[in-house]
Amino acid sequence: MSISHPDSNSLDAAVAWLRERIARDGTMRPELFQRLQREQQARGLVHGARPICSSLVPYLMSRARYAEISRAAETLAFAFERVARAALEDDAVLRLLGVTEMEAKMARINPGYERLCVTSRLDAYLADDGFKFLEYNAESPAGIADQKLLAEIFFELPYMREFLGEFPHALPQPHVRLLDALIAAYKDWGGTEERPSIGIIDWRGVSTESEFHVLAAYFKSQGFASFIADPDELEYVSGRLMAGKRAIDILYKRVIIHEFLAKHDDDTHPLVRAYRDGRVCMVNSFRTKLVHKKASFAVLSDERFAHLFTDEQRDIIRHHIPWTRVLQTGDTTFENEKRDLIELITNEQSRFVIKPNDDYGGEGVCLGGEVSPAEWKQKIAAGLGELFVVQERAPVTHVRLPLFTSDLQSIEETNLTVDFDPFLFNNKVEGGMVRLTTSTLSNVSAGANVAALVVVDNG
Repeated sequence: MSISHPDSNSLDAAVAWLRERIARDGTMRPELFQRLQREQQARGLVHGARPICSSLVPYLMSRARYAEISRAAETLAFAFERVARAALEDDAVLRLLGVTEMEAKMARINPGYERLCVTSRLDAYLADDGFKFLEYNAESPAGIADQKLLAEIFFELPYMREFLGEFPHALPQPHVRLLDALIAAYKDWGGTEERPSIGIIDWRGVSTESEFHVLAAYFKSQGFASFIADPDELEYVSGRLMAGKRAIDILYKRVIIHEFLAKHDDDTHPLVRAYRDGRVCMVNSFRTKLVHKKASFAVLSDERFAHLFTDEQRDIIRHHIPWTRVLQTGDTTFENEKRDLIELITNEQSRFVIKPNDDYGGEGVCLGGEVSPAEWKQKIAAGLGELFVVQERAPVTHVRLPLFTSDLQSIEETNLTVDFDPFLFNNKVEGGMVRLTTSTLSNVSAGANVAALVVVDNG
């Protein structure tokens, strides 16, 4: 049910307790599974219309491992800030990242607060002997409300109430830290409203819209006016950014930058004008696009850029960032040897993954170990004409978890890939998304499920 770790005596006991408790629970019947599905739909724990949790247990992580991953993620968040700073100062780095002219123009606007990313997420695969971060969702991380909803739905089950009373634990609350981070950024930006209004901005009808309603309700419960609006509903009137008659103090930007700029490819949109004039605190800023690009991992892992980072950052990069390069012709360094990049990834295709530089949801990802040599060569050729990266494939551990079946009739122990994706708020970790899948890609949009996270005390 959980990944073992050398320091996980209490974790092992917790896993064994849950396994036994569920095995003898007479309430595990189709009626329960159907109710859990209905509650997910009613509360918004969905992607589009699909309930996204079928796991009957949370993911259990030892406090020691959680602290280890958190330290690495926080160190890397500051390293990514150095990448962004280098890109703003060095056109060669900017070109390597694959930043468009308009993206660069927007990135050069000062957001008005110190941290590059107020809210972000690092996506990691876990293995028995370590972990690797594969992507950085620096501009608009989803899933922050999942832990809250999972706790409301699943932690009310009798065996979970008993478990939480039996084992010392912590339950991260990323939705709480999100609000704290938004307010801290607003104050750093110079905002003076005691209760600033928060506009959650994305296109109407996106698959993650249910999360916006959950977050808006939480913000309101804490005394902050909050609402959801489409970017095309915004107006810039007398120095205020408005959505109808509602003024926006904090613009919680969930719209993806390249999608926004594809529709509004100049700087006349009300959102851009208000942001440029320093009349709205926008979180996250346009500047985050610099490190949201997957090529930012090429900057981290390429020895040519090692001088950008501190000794501690280089150590974390060495252990927890996979070898990554922009897909292009020419020589590179791999395992301390000079190699022709295309020849290397062609001859050893099972070791590598090709990804689009700026996309999400697993779109366009090709794993060398899962396609034929002919298909792999076609992907390389196509990628050379566009903006793609190639990354060494990370090892991953599979775990067995009890899930209710898709027909909601029974429980089955299922062998799953688990990734753990810590959320960061002003570069400090609070919880993370846990994704479960039987396939290689762990994106929720590609069909993965999510599970709650419980951090269990050690020893």
